[in-house]
Amino acid sequence: MPSTTATSDFKRVWMITGAARGIGACIAEAALAHGDAVIATSRNAASVQERFASHASSGALLALPLDVTDEAQAAQAVQAALARFGRIDVLVNNAGFGLLGAVEEATADEVRRLYDTNVFGLLNVTRAVLPALRVQRSGHVINISSLGGIQSGAGFGVYCSTKFAVEGLTEALHAELAPLGIHATVVEPGYFRTDFLDGTSLAVSPRSLDDYAATAGKVREAATQINHQQPGDPLRLAQAILKLVEAPKPPLRLPLGTDTLQTIRAKHEFVDMETAQWKELSASTDFPSDAAGAVPASQG
Repeated sequence: MPSTTATSDFKRVWMITGAARGIGACIAEAALAHGDAVIATSRNAASVQERFASHASSGALLALPLDVTDEAQAAQAVQAALARFGRIDVLVNNAGFGLLGAVEEATADEVRRLYDTNVFGLLNVTRAVLPALRVQRSGHVINISSLGGIQSGAGFGVYCSTKFAVEGLTEALHAELAPLGIHATVVEPGYFRTDFLDGTSLAVSPRSLDDYAATAGKVREAATQINHQQPGDPLRLAQAILKLVEAPKPPLRLPLGTDTLQTIRAKHEFVDMETAQWKELSASTDFPSDAAGAVPASQG
């Protein structure tokens, strides 16, 4: 392994999971071009080395094999990163994949594999990195969620549920880490023109039930039609992430893409409308105000 590089040589040291392709690769490339150091991880480290071969001699890149579902390997990757650069300033939890199909169509094994990577894998890497960030009293954890972490929909229900989990975990991390000088942000990309809808990143449930043809079935068809026609530019996304880490007070949530912004507006409008419709029933479940503090008769 190359000798430890002085921490002053780089403004920031990034650790990025799923960095061989897609959004992860774009963020890694942008960080390297910015003069930062990057620990780029993938199940196949050779694919990372090949992607960033031009940076091999600069000392700024450390390519490591990492299956995020392997907790021990996550800890080893972090130790290798610290041995090389002395610190980690930004963790980007990007590794993950999608699952297309109705909730009922998904098998238990498909669901388990999805959660192992998208949720438990994210937790494995985050828990491995946080001790170093706490010692530093600085750092930024960036968890890549999705438009589907804001609003779920037919055909992507199980996948969206993993991103809902990422949203909840990040919200808690934001509250827990802020007093320690550490930031946490969940990034919510819409549809970006990557290979996410290819077979390399998107699993499709082999079981297809006729009763879901008009809902999840339509989404299956649409996914093939919009593949590589998505409106989002992944290179612009990467530049947005650079601006995010430069911000003195980064947000808890960063939606990216006009489709995500539209989804947020529609979701809020729907929640407000439905809450107003059911407000009376919702409020009826409290104890009557004149009974506050009274012991129920059954316990007297």
